[in-house]
Amino acid sequence: MPTVGVKRDFLFKALGRTYTDEEFDELCFEFGLELDEITSEKEIISREQGDSKASGASDLILYKIDVPANRYDLLCLEGLVRGLQVFKNKLEAPRYRRVSPDGGEPQRLIITKETAAVRPHAVAAVLRNITFTQERYDSFIELQEKLHQNICRKRSLVAIGTHDLDAISGPFTYTAKAPGDIRFRPLNQTKEHTATQLMSLYKTDSHLRHYLPIIEDKPVYPVIYDSNGVVLSMPPIINGDHSRISLQTKNVFIECTATDLTKAKIVLDMMVTMFSEYCAQPFTVEQAEVVYPDGKTCVYPELAYRKEKMSGEFINRKVGIRESTDRIAQLLTRMCLLSQPTGVGDEIEVEIPPTRPDVIHACDIMEDAAIAYGFNNITRTTPRTYTVANQFPLNKLTELLRQDLAAAGFTEALNFALCSQEDIADKLGKKISETRAIHISNPKTAEFQVARTTLLPGLLKTVAANRKMPLPLKLFEISDVVLKDESKDVGARNSRRFCAIYYNKTPGFEVIHGLLDRTMQLLGVKPARGEGYHIQAADDSTFFPGRCAEIFVGGKSVGRLGVLHPDVVSRFELTMPCSALEMDVEPFLGFTAEVLLTHDVPMQETFKHQFPAHSQSQPALPSRPPTTKTVFGDMNSQAGLEALDGFLADRSYMEGFTASQADAAVFDAIPSPPAQAFCHLRRWWSHIKSFQTERARLPPAKSQFVLAPTPPASTNDTGEDDVDLFGSDDEEESAEAARIREQRLADYAAKKSKKPALVAKSSILLDVKPWDDETDMGKLEECVRSVAMEGLLWGQAKLVPVGYGIKKLQIGCVVEDEKVGTDLLEEAITAFEEYVQSVDVAAFNKI
Repeated sequence: MPTVGVKRDFLFKALGRTYTDEEFDELCFEFGLELDEITSEKEIISREQGDSKASGASDLILYKIDVPANRYDLLCLEGLVRGLQVFKNKLEAPRYRRVSPDGGEPQRLIITKETAAVRPHAVAAVLRNITFTQERYDSFIELQEKLHQNICRKRSLVAIGTHDLDAISGPFTYTAKAPGDIRFRPLNQTKEHTATQLMSLYKTDSHLRHYLPIIEDKPVYPVIYDSNGVVLSMPPIINGDHSRISLQTKNVFIECTATDLTKAKIVLDMMVTMFSEYCAQPFTVEQAEVVYPDGKTCVYPELAYRKEKMSGEFINRKVGIRESTDRIAQLLTRMCLLSQPTGVGDEIEVEIPPTRPDVIHACDIMEDAAIAYGFNNITRTTPRTYTVANQFPLNKLTELLRQDLAAAGFTEALNFALCSQEDIADKLGKKISETRAIHISNPKTAEFQVARTTLLPGLLKTVAANRKMPLPLKLFEISDVVLKDESKDVGARNSRRFCAIYYNKTPGFEVIHGLLDRTMQLLGVKPARGEGYHIQAADDSTFFPGRCAEIFVGGKSVGRLGVLHPDVVSRFELTMPCSALEMDVEPFLGFTAEVLLTHDVPMQETFKHQFPAHSQSQPALPSRPPTTKTVFGDMNSQAGLEALDGFLADRSYMEGFTASQADAAVFDAIPSPPAQAFCHLRRWWSHIKSFQTERARLPPAKSQFVLAPTPPASTNDTGEDDVDLFGSDDEEESAEAARIREQRLADYAAKKSKKPALVAKSSILLDVKPWDDETDMGKLEECVRSVAMEGLLWGQAKLVPVGYGIKKLQIGCVVEDEKVGTDLLEEAITAFEEYVQSVDVAAFNKI
């Protein structure tokens, strides 16, 4: 968001009253702004450049106000004060008018055809009889800079030029010439320069050097002349010193050259509407004519007012309020949108002024009504729909894979989604046209030119950055790549990929192949042709010839694995062989990862499931519940309903995430629709009611929520159920069997307690690595053996050569599993930082 800095005293003077910091902060919040910081010029310079540079700076209090990026009318003190005054009903929104010059022809700007190659559009206007003070002049210049940085996109779309009209004479000509043919004295310079010289001069200028690339490579540069051949400006770089404005300037000629005509009109409207209040006739702007190469003449500024019609019900519904059309019209008028009811129903006519180009949709008007009403005044309500979130299936599968791949000994990496063209093409031995890559139109660096189409370059660059780490390096990444797809509305789609590499002195293809088998085992895919998975030989320029295989699942290719080509390895500045695996993850979900927002049932599904129509054959709802007794209490009582309402506060269903027979049973136990006071219960009841036509197909309940009805006490003791026709004595036998079982368990426990408990032990072989070949290995072994713990017994040790004169200590030990763990051992040994670089478990065997 742009930040506008205004001097507090001048702001309060313009507003007509003073505020405390807290009061003004509250006013900004009500108007949709934010008071970001209260500071001073001296404090800012002191913070950025030091106290010595801030000695002569002003101590005036500055308010730094955050303004929405599309509210160009609030980027200066004049627009901010005008908006707040209208918002507080202290001022009516002014009416801006375009007028013809008093006696004479309007100023004319003629565009030549040569400008089509650089900046083809231009607009112009005149502020006549304007009065500047130092504060107004500073605000005028600052607004230009704010617009340049915001809507003008750092002058690439629009460049503003302001000139003292009394120092120049029209008509003006906007053309384009070769750099060597343009010569003038630029602003704040003492001598003339050619355009070529100026480009060299401003390369070291901290402010202007950022704009040089806009036209630097063009064969011709744009330039504006007056009728005497005096250069007004060379947009978008610099104005001429001859026409510079000052505090004494009375008539200002404003021109905007652009590559986007719409934005040029907006910028011109902003400049003239903000400062036309200082003209002899406030809020009037003198028109200027622009003649295009084809002879068409346009008059600027447009200062166009347009009218839109809105429904009061639409605003009430979207904001969540209940206001009359007259009240809504008043709210919109406070936001500089003059509004009034049309008298046709709840229709409101809204007039949008030229200062509000941000209003492009009905929702923008609705938002202004909400701001004027006050967000804090909107009553909080419970949402009418209630859902329980569930993890995106693709992300859930990804998380599960990440955990198991890490358990397999691979380390996860996370790389940038953008990369260079060289990374995905030349370095992998491919052509950029074959990669289906999405290109960035204006990349900031050569490292971020395209969206990656494969995860492999990122992992290889990660290995290259960690070459000094102990081998082997085993890395993996599960993330998205971006591919062109003409069937998508944006022309591209994301695809979730899994990639793993193994970097060591030997290629280690068997390690990568084993990881593939383990991954397929986790995904539940069996090694078989047809429905399972298999690999077959393939050719790929990225892999070594004869060492590449394609992965097929269900007869479809999902990825490749193999040993990387030596040229590919060397292009990533690696010196050892490397094996890699990359495949798609989405096919294992059984459906595409892109879920539509609307879930329309395909016609074949309708025929398949034969959804029942509403007819007399559908099951009738029970007229009265078989029982109202539930685990929450009696559904006929207030307490029972309250308990069930609390249970459903964070649930959509009685159990799980779909409707089941448990919901149907509890629904039947409720004798009548719940009252509105039980909002959660009411929401659930209405939802389950919609399942009545298909309740027979609901999945069975896992738990019982409805209690069985209590049978009435029988008065006939000779009933059929009370007579044991066969004289069974199951109860006596069950009691005897229980007594025997308990006796045998007691005997077994007593026998087991006399046996000595077995102690679980393990034999561990540790590799203790020193820092370099100068490390005292004898002292290192002494330090290791000094580690003493209960249940730890050190064994034999030996020195094993590693390379370059470096040896590692290989020492064995026996530990009691319950008392000593490998993590505890490693932590104790690595505490000797002077000698020990790292500790690895070389072997681990149970005794």
